[in-house]
Amino acid sequence: YGARVEDDLRYLIQYRGLGFAGVQADVRPRRDFSTDLLPQEYSTFGLGDYRESCLECEYADGSRGADLRYVSCAVRPGLTVPTGLPGVYADENAGETLEVLLRDATTGLEVVLEYGVIEACDVIVRSARIRNACKDKVILHRARSCCVDFQVPDAHDAIIFYGMHAKERVMQRTPLHHGKFRIDSTRGASSHQYNPFWIVCDPSADETHGNCYGLSFVYSGNFMAQAEVDQLIQTRLVMGIHPQGFRWTLEPGDEFQTPQVILSYSAEGFDALSNRLHRLIQTHVMRGPWRDRRPPVLVNSWEAAYFDFDEEKLFDIAKQAKELGLEMLVMDDGWFGVRNNDCTGLGDWFVNENRLHGGLKALVDRINGLGLKFGIWFEPEMVSEDSDLFRAHPDWALTIPGRPPVYSRMQLVLDMSRPDVRDYLFDAMSAILHSANIAYVKWDMNRHLSDVWSALLPSDRQGEVYHRYMLGVYDLLERILQEFPDLLLEGCSGGGGRFDVGMLYYSPQIWCSDNTDAANRLDIQLGTSFGYPVRSMGSHVSVCPNHGTGRTTPLRTRGDVALMGTFGYELDLCKLSDDEKDEVRRQVAEYKQYSELIYTGSFHRLAMPSGDSPCAAWIFVSPDKHEALLTCVRLRAECSAYQLVVRLRGLDPDRRYRISGKPYSLTGRALMTAGLAVPTIKEDYSSITFHLTAEA
Repeated sequence: YGARVEDDLRYLIQYRGLGFAGVQADVRPRRDFSTDLLPQEYSTFGLGDYRESCLECEYADGSRGADLRYVSCAVRPGLTVPTGLPGVYADENAGETLEVLLRDATTGLEVVLEYGVIEACDVIVRSARIRNACKDKVILHRARSCCVDFQVPDAHDAIIFYGMHAKERVMQRTPLHHGKFRIDSTRGASSHQYNPFWIVCDPSADETHGNCYGLSFVYSGNFMAQAEVDQLIQTRLVMGIHPQGFRWTLEPGDEFQTPQVILSYSAEGFDALSNRLHRLIQTHVMRGPWRDRRPPVLVNSWEAAYFDFDEEKLFDIAKQAKELGLEMLVMDDGWFGVRNNDCTGLGDWFVNENRLHGGLKALVDRINGLGLKFGIWFEPEMVSEDSDLFRAHPDWALTIPGRPPVYSRMQLVLDMSRPDVRDYLFDAMSAILHSANIAYVKWDMNRHLSDVWSALLPSDRQGEVYHRYMLGVYDLLERILQEFPDLLLEGCSGGGGRFDVGMLYYSPQIWCSDNTDAANRLDIQLGTSFGYPVRSMGSHVSVCPNHGTGRTTPLRTRGDVALMGTFGYELDLCKLSDDEKDEVRRQVAEYKQYSELIYTGSFHRLAMPSGDSPCAAWIFVSPDKHEALLTCVRLRAECSAYQLVVRLRGLDPDRRYRISGKPYSLTGRALMTAGLAVPTIKEDYSSITFHLTAEA
């Protein structure tokens, strides 16, 4: 795992004896062979390796431990997605998978380590299958997906992406030192707080230099990623399902499949690492017709109307959308049950005809008649206590018997581990989607899990609920997509609270954040771009002053920032001035002109909106390097401001490029080495774009 090396590297392994480092019985009388000191491919708890472990299991007699030894290996063509989970796929021409069988000779427990390799994307995809070949049941207390041991005692930094609701994926860099450093989530979702993607790198690494190791978890529930620097200054990385609240029973013959972890390496800094991950996700994770198709320019009703709308209000917005060149109207929360605020109605997935007079199909037909597509909002995983569903099935909510539940947004969480819950949701959602010509679904999740107890499972299997919940969500997503294969699905969890590779297997785009302020979105979207393609980021132009921050930014800037994503609008188009409507027309035309470049080109962060940087800047470059789109946002206007120069990246150094608005052309080498002068901008958060085309 790292740069390509042709030699056998066993010469690096140093056998040594050290006090309090035990040895296995079958290597005696040697004292220099300890699992506590040597690199391990899949570390286990209880038999002498005192570092963080991947596997902890309990047998029928109460003992714990697994001495896993190599049995055999095989290579098979292609990469297969794990059953019931999202994953990375590849046919026999694009990748291959190494399977290594390990066995504990004492108990018979087996582990199959899987290493999927896609050479064109320069990635390794790891997971493990734990098989109970014992006579009695085995209880898993810990079942992680991968372990990576760096034996050479190099210093490393960890780069994580932390945050909160409306402030997701903020980059933070921390030197690793003796002890354990971890990020995790026990919220039942990958969370706003810590994203399940991180980078471990050289202390000197930057965008274009240095060794970088990226790990991304293909899972949307509880997770833990941990780095440990041990007594010999070796660094161990482990990643997988969080062990807190996890207890899984394997009956004889049963298997447990861990989710996948994507590993990628770059010797040329973060830029190359990001683009490898972007390419992998877009070609070997995303699926369906919308993977390679430009999504329609939409307007969403939420910030335009919140709960205050009817069919005429939506139709008025749709008429204005058509005039301005938009292609779809999305009806957000409030169309179903008795839902006049966020305290009622969740779970009652039938149309409220007191709000939509004449019903859903009549509205959709009118909007389709304008030449627009129609989209709709669901929050399937949640239920309101004030709902017909909860009154009929209170046991369908995650609650602990005899204990009042924790509320968040005045709603509870449905027990998605239950097949009857998923059947109800599938039937209810399918009925709505079959009833009208609906092209798009926004799938939301507006609280995290608590009171995790299922009425359908016995007491000794309650530790399975978190994972079974996530498997249930994946199952429902898959059933909906199989029933409606042309549906464009956008994931959401209060914005970016479940922004992970697992969800991108089902939805090719995820609402990046509920914070639509263009200035804040610079941090959020550029932070997200380290591990996820721009194609996946739901990003819209919203009204000013912004509903969340109160800030006013230029409409042009809001459009330029939204171009770094799945472009759309989150405002009442009917309230725009004539000048603003002209600007919207220009933005929509620009998006349609450059969308192929944005979605298929490489993406390069040129300046981050943090520290002392006077600007944020990024560039898209087409695969053939013939075309590029540069955007620069000046963060602060200053009197007597110095000349701003941005060094570009990704161009062909030997070709000359014509630059929009400039009377001259320059070589890619000059633009990347000396840079491009950006005109002085006299307004905070003003933006400018340059279109570059190579000369023949």
